[in-house]
Amino acid sequence: MSVWMGVDLGNARVGLALSDPELTFAHPAGNLQAYGDYDTTVEDAIDCIEDNDVAHVVVGYPLQLNGSAGASARKAQAWADRLRYRLAVEGFDGVDVELLDERLTTVTAHHQLSEAGLGSRKHRPAVDQQSAVVILQTALDGITDQHHGA
Repeated sequence: MSVWMGVDLGNARVGLALSDPELTFAHPAGNLQAYGDYDTTVEDAIDCIEDNDVAHVVVGYPLQLNGSAGASARKAQAWADRLRYRLAVEGFDGVDVELLDERLTTVTAHHQLSEAGLGSRKHRPAVDQQSAVVILQTALDGITDQHHGA
């Protein structure tokens, strides 16, 4: 088994999550500071991929509620394309990169953090990581559903 990584592209931070090797649970794995420069975050994400033996990356794809791709979705597509390109250049041939619809992820993440007792002011640093957890857990649950015929 290998590890999967979830990615949530925020404006200031890129949230990361990692799975367990059995692909059952997602957990927060930190934030990358973006400062408007996503090329740096691609390189930092590759470091995380290498350090954790990641085989599959799930990037949140924030479609609009009507299902169309707005500016944020196009940014996620471009980031995923850049990651695929850099992974190929660096020789990480076996790492897959997929986009996953994440329309309600941030709402879910804020809700989970509130339930965990974190005040809304403390959400900001944690919400990108928690959103990455939700994105990755959704993908992991999809694998489980496929294996169980759901």
